[in-house]
Amino acid sequence: MAALLQSDCPALTLLSRGKVRDLYQVSDDSLLFVATDRISAFDVVMNTGIPGKGKILTQISVFWFKLLQDIVPNHLITADIEEMPQQVQQYRGQLEGRALLVRKVVIFPVEAIVRGYISGSGWKEYCAKQTVCDIPLPNGLRQSDKLELPLFTPSTKAELGDHDENIHPSKVRELIGDTSAQAVEQAALAIYQRAHTYALTRGIIIADTKFEFGRDPATNALVLADEVLTPDSSRFWDAEAYEPGTSPKSYDKQYLRDYLISINFDGKTSIDLPDHIVQNTIDKYIQVFKTLTGKSPQL
Repeated sequence: MAALLQSDCPALTLLSRGKVRDLYQVSDDSLLFVATDRISAFDVVMNTGIPGKGKILTQISVFWFKLLQDIVPNHLITADIEEMPQQVQQYRGQLEGRALLVRKVVIFPVEAIVRGYISGSGWKEYCAKQTVCDIPLPNGLRQSDKLELPLFTPSTKAELGDHDENIHPSKVRELIGDTSAQAVEQAALAIYQRAHTYALTRGIIIADTKFEFGRDPATNALVLADEVLTPDSSRFWDAEAYEPGTSPKSYDKQYLRDYLISINFDGKTSIDLPDHIVQNTIDKYIQVFKTLTGKSPQL
């Protein structure tokens, strides 16, 4: 199948195009999230798409929304094209399997990141300062070590082309207020714990992940939004192959990051990806979906 790099729904009001998702307004209180097949790494969107990736991301998010809905409400109305308004259904060919009709919420300007293991940018900071997001950690941790307790390590939300910036949790209070900051931190940690426990039963370690939260404008209730626990937003490791002190085998786009590092990617310029990198990347997304859900994705 061909990769969908950009949706085109002229009867809907396009609000934005992110690194992966196109966002449309459907009504005064509903939006359409469209997961394209774009892929980014190091905050750069590649020229080449990953065919079917957006559909897998959408189906994984729906799976987690259902599993986690008793912890915090989410913004999902439906992922079934048949249940969407006619002005959406007319673009069935583009949207089926990759679109979420969601309630409009006021999104908080922070990425709610939770780390259960020390890896990625957290590991780099620890090596330099023995901290993550300026939170002191014990001496002697190895790369990929499990933390004694999961950490809430938020970041700012960068505009397209810019880089997110890790911030101390106290900064979240300055951005969204004490009450919302406390609610976001508690919800993010609770969701991570539930998801981590479930994933382990399926042979996957969720090393870290990031969530987006907002508030319902009518009730002020906290709402889980955007994508949830996908290979784009999370670090998934093979539990059987996990070994502290190494960079474990992953089921996420770390594979793409590793490839880019191997070719001395400059971290700025969009490039074309070779066919084998595209195929191996989608294979990893399919594998994590099958492992987590016990089913094959609908592509």
